[in-house]
Amino acid sequence: MIILGIVLVIVGALLTVPILETIGIILIVVGAVLWILGSMNRGIGGRRHFY
Repeated sequence: MIILGIVLVIVGALLTVPILETIGIILIVVGAVLWILGSMNRGIGGRRHFY
């Protein structure tokens, strides 16, 4: 999720499409939150790991 967000931010910046940059930033933030919660061994949505 984080990698997809980074790719969308880069593509949005190169093609000057602001919506891609916004979606990319949201994906980066959500991915980082899930990563942090997963590293603390907390289950999210009934799942222990997100792959």
